[in-house]
Amino acid sequence: MSENIANGKVKGKDCIGVAVVYFCHDGRGNFVMSKRGENTRDEQGRWDIGGGALEFGETVEETLRKEIKEEYCTDVIQYEFIGFREVDRGGKDAKTHWIALDYKVLVDPAKVKNGEPHKFDEVSWFTRESMPPDSDLHSQLPKFLSIYKRKIF
Repeated sequence: MSENIANGKVKGKDCIGVAVVYFCHDGRGNFVMSKRGENTRDEQGRWDIGGGALEFGETVEETLRKEIKEEYCTDVIQYEFIGFREVDRGGKDAKTHWIALDYKVLVDPAKVKNGEPHKFDEVSWFTRESMPPDSDLHSQLPKFLSIYKRKIF
């Protein structure tokens, strides 16, 4: 989710932002995450699944497909809406408020690569058993995994 400015307001900070969040998988128990780099807005060095802000004039599906292409250089094979979350981080360092539209997305693992090396230090595949510890994950990811574990694993 980039810091997009609309009418002088930063989405997620000055007004509620709408984000499309995606859990990309290969259909065989593997899923992809990116490690946030120093040029990301917050939570640098932490692993996260993908996401992007819904832009005015774009549909949710257009945003989903565009963001996956930008971040992971691959196309969406199939997607499923799995739910929504209110992501309100009222902390001192990261006061943000988003409505997250959450998706499980099938992609071709052979095509996945880091499409935004200026933002992500690394893109890698994991299994439920091999994923990094919670302390290395984006602050919102453990809750996502807990809410949707029956739908994504």
